[in-house]
Amino acid sequence: MLAFCGLERISSKYQIKTFNSISEKGLKRFPSDKYVLSDDLSPSDAILLRSHALQSVEMEAGIIAVARAGAGVNNVPVEECSERGIVVFNTPGANANSVKELVLTALLISARDIVGGISYVRSLTPNLGADELNQLVEKEKKLFKGHELKDKKLGVVGLGAIGSMVARAGLDMGMQVVGFDPALSVEAAWRVPSEVRRKNTLGELFGESDFVSLHVPLIEETRGLVDKEVLLAAKRGAVVLNFARDPIVDSEAILEALDNGAIGRYVSDFPVRELVGHDRVIFTPHLGASTSEAEENCAIMAADQLIDFLETGNITNSVNFPKVSMGTRRDVRLAVVNKNVPGMLGQITSLLAAKNVNVADLINKSREELAYNLIDIEQHPDDELLSGLRSLDNVMSVRVISD
Repeated sequence: MLAFCGLERISSKYQIKTFNSISEKGLKRFPSDKYVLSDDLSPSDAILLRSHALQSVEMEAGIIAVARAGAGVNNVPVEECSERGIVVFNTPGANANSVKELVLTALLISARDIVGGISYVRSLTPNLGADELNQLVEKEKKLFKGHELKDKKLGVVGLGAIGSMVARAGLDMGMQVVGFDPALSVEAAWRVPSEVRRKNTLGELFGESDFVSLHVPLIEETRGLVDKEVLLAAKRGAVVLNFARDPIVDSEAILEALDNGAIGRYVSDFPVRELVGHDRVIFTPHLGASTSEAEENCAIMAADQLIDFLETGNITNSVNFPKVSMGTRRDVRLAVVNKNVPGMLGQITSLLAAKNVNVADLINKSREELAYNLIDIEQHPDDELLSGLRSLDNVMSVRVISD
């Protein structure tokens, strides 16, 4: 039996509504005897998607989880999901190597005018003689002279899964690397090479870096992070690389900094109208995770997290719920979502005790305004108990997980 959001329905399989083309390797993670996946399911228990704008979709009352096969969740209405007690998953790190390799490409093409050189050779008429071709190439190659990356200073803003890999790659190429990340977790800090020197402010990092690579998530605090003030502090002629998200950078400020020479070049995976066509801007069409390996890794991680949540209630890599793991469940497990207010756990356990329901195991975690409880009990709850739990003030949903 599946029970969710105050409702119950009999179903032998979980219903997963999909958007976009999800990697087949990810889809195959769902056992066919337990799951039905389709882009045309109603009702459904969960949503699995890549880049589809979920803001344009009316989510059904029965949805309890949304899994985004990718790191960014700007295409998911996270605030609305939180208000409804819907868990939103992402897949941090699954596409990290793909993005890292594209950043390395960007470093190279911004230091050496490889794009200009390729365009020049393509412009040559194909009926040139061998000698004439060689003479032209030798004569004009000086137009595309660049600089080595070795011994240049790379500033990495955001030292998470991708940023730490970019930092390591910079060191491997002989660059000096400095980093800035005021929100660096202890877990993430272990991934950062010891040779990376930490900076206290963003302005300090920009002030001494020849190249600055951005790797922070798009949240309210990072929107417009690279603004006019930051760019005024930049080392003259520095290259700014944005393979995180477009709104992290103020496009007008970048344009002004390019035009007055404050920075030398802007390279980004997110084309914006104001900068398209500028002779010192290089855009790629959002290619960061556009590799078969990244798409597979993201789909597999999203699928595994969704399966674990649906079958055990465990939560890993949620952007709006706490991380919760209570291992494999016993006979019956309750998953209770409530607003994070004092006294809720006591009210829940009191109801269980009043019905002589023994609690075998329990975990309670909170994150900002939401709290989440997993409770293993030794008998299936009756309708009266479930109704009582769901009627508690501030309880948002109660789900029974059992065979």
